[in-house]
Amino acid sequence: SKLTNITIPDSVTTIEDYAFSGCESLTSVIIPDGVTSIGSLAFSYCSKLTNITIPDSVTTIEDYAFSGCESLTSVIIPDGVTSIGDSAFPDHLYKRYSGCYYLPTKSGDYGFLCKPLDRDTIVNVKIHTDCKTINAVAFSGCSSLTSVIIPDSVTSIGSYAFRDCSGLTSITIPDSVTSIGRGAFSGCSKLTNITIPDSVTSIGGWAFSGCESLTNITIPDSVTSIGDHAFSNCYNLTNVTIPDSVTSIGDYAFSGCSRLTIYCEAESKPSGWRSDWNSNNRPVIWGYKNQ
Repeated sequence: SKLTNITIPDSVTTIEDYAFSGCESLTSVIIPDGVTSIGSLAFSYCSKLTNITIPDSVTTIEDYAFSGCESLTSVIIPDGVTSIGDSAFPDHLYKRYSGCYYLPTKSGDYGFLCKPLDRDTIVNVKIHTDCKTINAVAFSGCSSLTSVIIPDSVTSIGSYAFRDCSGLTSITIPDSVTSIGRGAFSGCSKLTNITIPDSVTSIGGWAFSGCESLTNITIPDSVTSIGDHAFSNCYNLTNVTIPDSVTSIGDYAFSGCSRLTIYCEAESKPSGWRSDWNSNNRPVIWGYKNQ
């Protein structure tokens, strides 16, 4: 309890659960660039900790990692962070915008990392027009979310950004978006309509997995790659057209799509498509040309 400062050496890659919990006299700590994860309650109740720098190498901040650090005045989340646990930071550090709590990120103040404890109450979100990236897990688990307005400034939708948004019925992706991350809309079980613009070049693995209300989807000519399990378990998907621009498709891309017929502009399977891309042997129409 009398420890006032600590320097963690560059060799450390993980700060585990409870590592410095209750070090109430600790005022500063330097986390080296090699650290990739900060465990649950790692710095919880370090009540005199006034500042913390989280290096770009960190990808995971677990539950309650900095809870009870009431003297913290600011925190900047690296853009590489893909998971922030429940109550990872004290309440006063979160900002509020359009019903959503978020933390500042290195790419700007509009990174939208929702505070997990409030996710069930978020209904409508209008993302700020300065936002360039919707960060990983930004709205993951916002089960009451029914409406999202994504501005033209956004160029990428991060991994699991809207995962398990079970109330979301439709979404329009603007022409500025070039990539849809892994699992971005997975588990959006009520999503009946989604428009993928011609600007998108890659659809990540599991991107629309479990979107069981989707009945059809058009993949634009700009897309060159479709990840593994991208449309798996879209049980009501009846048809999809794959343009000949697609040179890569991962395994099980349409697994569990029991009603699906696949229309391919290519005359035969391209070499870059994995052998199990159509693992359920759904009917494939080769050489299809949309009239």
